[in-house]
Amino acid sequence: MTHNFPTQFLWGTATAGHQIEGDNTASDTWFLESVNPTIFAEPSGRACNSWELWEEDLELVTAMGLNAYRFSIEWARVEPDEGQFSESALAHYENLLLGCLKREIVPIVTFSHFTAPHWFAKGGAWLCDDSADLFARYCGVVMDRLGDLIAVALTFNEPNLPRMLSWSDLPPFVAELERSTLEAASRASGVPAYRAGNVVLPEDYDGMRDGLSRAHLAAKNAIKSRRPDLPVGLSLAVIDDIAVAGGERLRDLKRREVYEHWLKLARADDFVGVQNYERFYYDADGRVAPPAGPIDGFEPNVDPDSLRGAVEYAYSVAGVPILVSEHGISTHDDSQRVALLEPALDGLERAMSGGVPVLGYCHWSLVDNFEWISGYSAKLGLHSVDRETFVRTAKPSARAFADAVKSRTQADVGAPKREE
Repeated sequence: MTHNFPTQFLWGTATAGHQIEGDNTASDTWFLESVNPTIFAEPSGRACNSWELWEEDLELVTAMGLNAYRFSIEWARVEPDEGQFSESALAHYENLLLGCLKREIVPIVTFSHFTAPHWFAKGGAWLCDDSADLFARYCGVVMDRLGDLIAVALTFNEPNLPRMLSWSDLPPFVAELERSTLEAASRASGVPAYRAGNVVLPEDYDGMRDGLSRAHLAAKNAIKSRRPDLPVGLSLAVIDDIAVAGGERLRDLKRREVYEHWLKLARADDFVGVQNYERFYYDADGRVAPPAGPIDGFEPNVDPDSLRGAVEYAYSVAGVPILVSEHGISTHDDSQRVALLEPALDGLERAMSGGVPVLGYCHWSLVDNFEWISGYSAKLGLHSVDRETFVRTAKPSARAFADAVKSRTQADVGAPKREE
């Protein structure tokens, strides 16, 4: 079969610092995990110990024949105290980036994957007037030290997620526990309003959106002023929303509330990241059950074709190239992950044949990791991780992904070399 993926297509997998590195003790999320009550099912602890085992992680990427790796640089590690930047943290990320280039892996770097420093959250996070300047300063420090090693830059991961979750069928106690968690954090830190990027109250939705928007623009300016040629964007959570039986009004309302602000903002970017896991159906009265699942054993909202729909919708609004910065499935049955891969990639290819420019595909995730409020119960990795020894073990889906990539790869792609 002849495929439509270009020679320079990025085939990768994705991770985030707080979810795999471990002991991210200066971060807001680490603090929120420790208060009582807390929305987090368990603390992150040592996570996957990737702060020490990063070379093993890169070898997993190489073993699958991938040419890209998406990971985050942790602001809380680089600037653990306001205005104080850690040379050891910058040196660590320099080694990680050099490790990618040595293996001809294109490094896709996220500057903020939900987490931020504890001191920043104590000040109100993205609700504060100076939040954009503070974030841009951090991005500038990273660029001054590491900018020539980065191939693709994402300022933020899923800044639209809280608003999107407001359209989900979460039980009321979740919102109540989120509020209690932030109240407990405010008391424990002695501030009026402790705020974080991934535990957001409804009354803060608009303020957080505005603060993150300003920060994205400021960060992009800081990055581009140092490397005008570096592609910069942000990633969005995008459910493939389908209207049936007169559901267009609700579908379009959700799109306006959840996606359109960000997709329109992305029109001035080099690309937009799309992160898709589900497909929802709406009729005139609300969300409805989907038809029979396309693959036996899948959760009702999991449909391999949802990736195509999400990518096509995002491009129709943003009009810039798409990077699939996350796609996968949460399941303890790895055979479902295997079953998802080929038809999802076929759908992505159909979108590309239809005129959508797609830069690459990053599967979430490289390893089973700390999945935020769910702790370690959710399994999205291509590799399992022993919680005691941190030994990584490839699942059948790792081989399936490698085979899928190999069958679609036209030529080897080398990562850019560092200029001496």
